[in-house]
Amino acid sequence: MEIEIVSIESADLKPVPKEFGFGNVFANRMFSQHYSPDKGWHNAKIGPYEPFSLYPATAVLHYAQEIFEGTKAYRRPDGNINLFRPWENMKRFNNSARRMAMPAVDEESHLEAILQLIAIEHEWVPDAPGSLYIRPAMIASDPALGVHASDTYIHFVILGPVGSYFKEGFNPVPVYISDTYRRAVIGGTGDAKTGGNYAASLFVGEEAKTKGYSQVLWLDAIEGRYVEEVGAMNICFVYEGKKLVTPPLSGSILPGITRNSVLRMAADLGYEVAEEPVDVQEMLAGVQSGKVSEVFGCGTAAVIAPVGKFGYKDEEHVINNYDVGPVAQRLYQELTDIQFGRKEDPYGWTQMIEVK
Repeated sequence: MEIEIVSIESADLKPVPKEFGFGNVFANRMFSQHYSPDKGWHNAKIGPYEPFSLYPATAVLHYAQEIFEGTKAYRRPDGNINLFRPWENMKRFNNSARRMAMPAVDEESHLEAILQLIAIEHEWVPDAPGSLYIRPAMIASDPALGVHASDTYIHFVILGPVGSYFKEGFNPVPVYISDTYRRAVIGGTGDAKTGGNYAASLFVGEEAKTKGYSQVLWLDAIEGRYVEEVGAMNICFVYEGKKLVTPPLSGSILPGITRNSVLRMAADLGYEVAEEPVDVQEMLAGVQSGKVSEVFGCGTAAVIAPVGKFGYKDEEHVINNYDVGPVAQRLYQELTDIQFGRKEDPYGWTQMIEVK
């Protein structure tokens, strides 16, 4: 893929900010390309971060045919930059595209576009503990109404420096378990990274915030009995400090790349690892008895997020005295050390961009 590099006048370049939160500051440039049946993917370019011009009837605005990804770039101690398993994000992007009846992108070209974009915008990668969030996305762009797959699409990549996903940082967060509403069902789009899954979570998410909770833990849509995932993360349970359990990928749970990494790393660190259904009542009883010694979420945005308590049916269940547990602490340290290049990567998970 040939990518046109559009020049930007120096006077139009924003300086890299010294302070930023999560997802509210973006670099000067973005990647974009367009799709049509006759041309395929075309007009690939890296140009200014700027608005799209869309007609009010554009398909994505009415029928939610869109997908996205999330990965990060990390500043190494030597000044170069690491990406973490980006090829897995490229594969998952296309898996989501297939589920949403959208055209696939060439995975190698997709990754090459991201590498070129970061190489140009390398100054926007902050020092640890911050990182550069990378958001590839695709939207349906036909300017017409009608419930059918669009013929045309826009694929783009934006980036921006980020700090902690949660205001608590790497500290336990409170999580609300919804006993009424459901996010996704087997056979639906729960294992695709599409905005509708997240839109379905907003109502309960806002309700949870009014009750003092940071995230929502979703139960399965068939029985309302089995744990699935947290709003922005997969979920893991530690039993008696020895066994790590996470719900299996049933088709309604996003196949998290951090989740996969945690399972591999935990096994290598000597923990027993299992993908098993987690009954919510049995799990909460385990929290009360101490059998469930830790709970944590895992995902690109937060990496590892310890859970301090669950709220369920007007009762609170505090986990590990609301402290960060040793398993979550160890996995977080091991994983971030690899991501930031502070230690050797024995898995071949990182891809380095040399800063010139």
